[in-house]
Amino acid sequence: MDKKSIVISLFDLSTESVKPWANAGYICYCFDIQHKMVFDSIEYGKGMIITGSHDLQRMSTIETIKTIIGDGKQVAFMSAFPPCTDLAVSGAKHFDKKLKANPDYRKQAMNLVYISDYIGKFLKCPYYIENPVSVISTEWRKPDFIFNPYDYGGYIPENEAEHPLYPELIMPRDAYPKKTCLWTGGGFELPEKKPVEIKPGFSEQYKRLGGKSLKTKNIRSATPRGFAIACYEKYGV
Repeated sequence: MDKKSIVISLFDLSTESVKPWANAGYICYCFDIQHKMVFDSIEYGKGMIITGSHDLQRMSTIETIKTIIGDGKQVAFMSAFPPCTDLAVSGAKHFDKKLKANPDYRKQAMNLVYISDYIGKFLKCPYYIENPVSVISTEWRKPDFIFNPYDYGGYIPENEAEHPLYPELIMPRDAYPKKTCLWTGGGFELPEKKPVEIKPGFSEQYKRLGGKSLKTKNIRSATPRGFAIACYEKYGV
């Protein structure tokens, strides 16, 4: 833990991806422009979650990340959740309209993916870049792995089944389908799956989380808790 005590997560508002790490004693940095302060910190379990309102398109943010590890510490793990609004194929019917409004919209969206990959490579740790089924597959490369949240629901204890932030919107123990793609590096491999049963048919959760509001977009992009626990158990010390 002394040598690899840091975890970094990019485009991470909910901080769900780092909570298992912080609970075990890691110092976790979550960067997202929607955070309210340049830096804010809370104790979580044995560790700490530090949130930062930083624009990841700015070189100054990358320099900040380099400064964080400049004292010789090593990063144990990195996750990244670049915005999918202009990338997900579920919004393909809007692509032409977006292109007319901004010919560079796709390039700008992909730049955030490339920045995530650049930072992951710089940190020299296992990392993943997450998005739903998207044009990343054609603009860059096909995903290394695909999973559904229910694949990892078994990692969530039954007495903690309800989601702590959105119990009325997210199914207990992540028991819902959502094809989730990962572009990875640093030797990342999928953790062992521990699936839970889901209701047959179309996802009820998807119906509840439709719309264009920023709130629903943020909820849809929240890291599945089971998958976050599984990553810690595979790559944590």
